[in-house]
Amino acid sequence: MILMDFVIEPVRKTVKSFMNRVAKDLDKLSGGKITPNFVTITGLLAHIPIAWLVATQEYMLAAVLLIIFGLFDTLDGALARQQKRESNAGMLLDASTDRFKEVLLYTGAAYSFIGTEFQYFAVWAVAACGASLSVSYVKAKGETAIAKSKLKTTEVNRKFQDGFLRFEVRMSLFVIGLIFNILPFIILVIAILSAYTAIDRLIKISKKI
Repeated sequence: MILMDFVIEPVRKTVKSFMNRVAKDLDKLSGGKITPNFVTITGLLAHIPIAWLVATQEYMLAAVLLIIFGLFDTLDGALARQQKRESNAGMLLDASTDRFKEVLLYTGAAYSFIGTEFQYFAVWAVAACGASLSVSYVKAKGETAIAKSKLKTTEVNRKFQDGFLRFEVRMSLFVIGLIFNILPFIILVIAILSAYTAIDRLIKISKKI
């Protein structure tokens, strides 16, 4: 939590503030024709060639594109607020496409390890994918469970968001692995810490409910 408070949160706030300005300018330039859903889908489609670059071990280019299109995760929300188009449907689309992106990236990572000295790390790529999806699954099922309880939604939502390896942290680690050519070891770290995060969330939410 110390890392979250002193490193990750300030970065998130800075990125959010910057993307709010980008969303405002983009909305003005497009006359409102570029919608949040368009940004979300564009970001997802861009991850297909990015995953292919990872699979073919073009790590540096993949990292650059991942950083650029990774910002779309913040831009669509900022644009939705700017255009007053925030909705449950948009939230569902955003959360779902994030999971699709992870599947694409970990699949690309697994493929890139095959035929190399790190071929057995392909198993860890599968584990990283499953553990990462479990983090989000616990959150989703927790939200369903809370709807049937008497606990304040806002209070538990903070627990839903809790955990060491949230989506943005996982993607940041992935980029680091690409840039420094240590992706196999980063995948191992993601697999282990995502599993820990999912279990930790499950325990905390269960105790609250």
